[in-house]
Amino acid sequence: MAQTTAGPETRKAGTSSSGAAGLIGLGAGIAMLVAGGLTVLTGARPATLLGLPDPGELTTVALPAVRALSEVSMVLTIGFLLLAAFFVPAQPDGYLDVSGYRAVRAASWTASAWFVCAVLLVPLNVADTLGRPVGQVLDPGLLFDLIPKISAAEAWSLTAVAALLVLVAARLVLSWGWAVVAFGLALFGPLPVALTGHSAAGGSHDIATDSLVLHVLGASLWVGGLAAVVVLASSRSNRDRAAALATAVPRFSTLALVCWALLAVTGVVNALVRVPLWAVFTTEYGALVVAKTLALVTLGVLGALHRRRTVAAAAEGRTRSLIALGGVEILLMLATIGLAVALGRSAPPDTGAPPPSILEAVIGYDLDGPPTLLRLLFDWRFSLIYGSFAILLAVGYLAGLRRLRRRGDAWPVGRTIAWLCGCLVVLMATSSGIGRYAPAMFSVHMAQHMMLSMLAPILLVLGAPVTLALRALPPSGKGRPDGPREWILAAVHSPAARWLTNPLITLPLFVGSYYALYFSSLFETSLNEHWAHLAMNGHFLLVGWLFFWPLIGVDPSPRRLPAVARLGVVFASVPFHAFFGVALMSQNAIIGGSFYRGLSLPWVPDLMRDQQLGGGLTWASGELPLLLVVIVLLVQWSRHDERSARRDDRRAEVDGDADLKAYNAMLNRLATGTPTPAAQEENFRKVAAVTVSDERPTAETRDHRPARATGTVPAGQDDASGDGER
Repeated sequence: MAQTTAGPETRKAGTSSSGAAGLIGLGAGIAMLVAGGLTVLTGARPATLLGLPDPGELTTVALPAVRALSEVSMVLTIGFLLLAAFFVPAQPDGYLDVSGYRAVRAASWTASAWFVCAVLLVPLNVADTLGRPVGQVLDPGLLFDLIPKISAAEAWSLTAVAALLVLVAARLVLSWGWAVVAFGLALFGPLPVALTGHSAAGGSHDIATDSLVLHVLGASLWVGGLAAVVVLASSRSNRDRAAALATAVPRFSTLALVCWALLAVTGVVNALVRVPLWAVFTTEYGALVVAKTLALVTLGVLGALHRRRTVAAAAEGRTRSLIALGGVEILLMLATIGLAVALGRSAPPDTGAPPPSILEAVIGYDLDGPPTLLRLLFDWRFSLIYGSFAILLAVGYLAGLRRLRRRGDAWPVGRTIAWLCGCLVVLMATSSGIGRYAPAMFSVHMAQHMMLSMLAPILLVLGAPVTLALRALPPSGKGRPDGPREWILAAVHSPAARWLTNPLITLPLFVGSYYALYFSSLFETSLNEHWAHLAMNGHFLLVGWLFFWPLIGVDPSPRRLPAVARLGVVFASVPFHAFFGVALMSQNAIIGGSFYRGLSLPWVPDLMRDQQLGGGLTWASGELPLLLVVIVLLVQWSRHDERSARRDDRRAEVDGDADLKAYNAMLNRLATGTPTPAAQEENFRKVAAVTVSDERPTAETRDHRPARATGTVPAGQDDASGDGER
């Protein structure tokens, strides 16, 4: 079946969609022109603002133009892989069909452009940062020495690596599962630059960075998805185009609405962090913000027209309106990308506000005082990523529960309580005063660590979200493309899930992460970076989920262990965890000492005492969740025995308790020495065989004895007569 994806029809992709390719090429040119032109018109010179020499016109214009082309290539790569992974159905054997394969091939070409642009942006950013012409920094030795010292150059180096991985994957992918993996790699590509740009420095950089990450991902899915759908609609040589559009267009329409709302919210948040409302209409930076806002509103109007006029028609194979309106929308989207690049090159206006304090410059905000109980509970700073994630998890769960209730199905109340409490723990750990103080104090950070790695995963796996989703989501139906329910089943039963839930993997990850992070330089290196805090929180939550899912999870697990083995894994983790807490309390060196001393918090005069407090919290709070796990395991074990007993009782009612009667008969035979019926029959056969072999036919009986007595029974002849005569 894989050969069908690479047949002659596929090789005609270039001639069938040349119009769409030309449109996208025009849009990329417009994005480069807008980015470079606005940079020149606004006179944006970040290097001169820092007192450095001007790097020259080439670097000044080429950097935004090449970045615009890089971002266009990036969103196109994400869009084509999104189409192959989730918008068009795969073949029954799991291989991509014609539309999916062509989308992956297109992604390989756009990933090539993305990789080349990312590589070019490394020396351009080095030249821009140093204020030197780009020709003077092209020496490989100099570049390798400077890249780790310049965050922008390092970010584009990571982006180039991600683009290269996506390029290789797109050239090799043939199956649906690997297309999903390639799509995940592509989504990582925008993150290094988004996490190290304007938003990653200065006051409120935590909110600015979180909003920018969500903004970039939403824009990539929306712009890239639309471009991929328009290319699919204009591909006349694809005979499966109508069937693919029937799935792709409605799915993209739903995704586009979500992405537009996400862009609107995160765009407003990011703009208000950088510039006050009064400066929006009085500064050049504000004018660019207004222009970008108007473009977003226009795109929203065009999207509404899409849903009213083109979605139903395109799903039926009538694509003229979709191509026409989508083409206009693509040009506007790509021009907006150029506008966003120019906005990123412009410095926010000087509003006369006092410079941020050391604490605000390092963690993004000030703290009002020591972390009292009231402040830890009510002094909130909402996390746009993890706070929104926790709320979405709770809302999605309640929506699934509502669907079950409407259908008349029951759902255990305990599971709902466990899930909502788990979501609340994630929300409190990242958005309450605990999340606010965690970046500045080691003891609060360890409390957050325990909540995310120990308590939240236990509650979440007890909520059985996979089981609820499988019961609430409707199956796609025979002959229809896979949907969310089938994707969840594929993920649960995938080789990756089976490998990640292996205790030989999860146990070292769960207990070894503590030692690898805190007893090395990794923790102190990551304290200055907001993205590192995001990564640590995600790591704690994910590893905790993977550890507790096969142990106490109600959901079907790809690797379900016996109850005794699960209990053994839990007990195996207890001493490692306890020793880690004790090691923290007895540590002589201060972990992250230079960072915490730089903050100079007046209510933390003794950093060693704060570290010991963190170790004590780790030791005490870590044992309680493990005790809860043991209790849950014992309860599950008891309930399993009760269910087995009920099954045995029902089977006994059906077969008249045949198992018990057979068992009693066996005991009676053992007591009396009576052989079993099977033994009696075997003995009879042995005696009969000896008797027959020892017989010698006489003259009177030779002519009447059957052939079996002489051992000459023809093949297939029934031997009942011989047995009867004996």
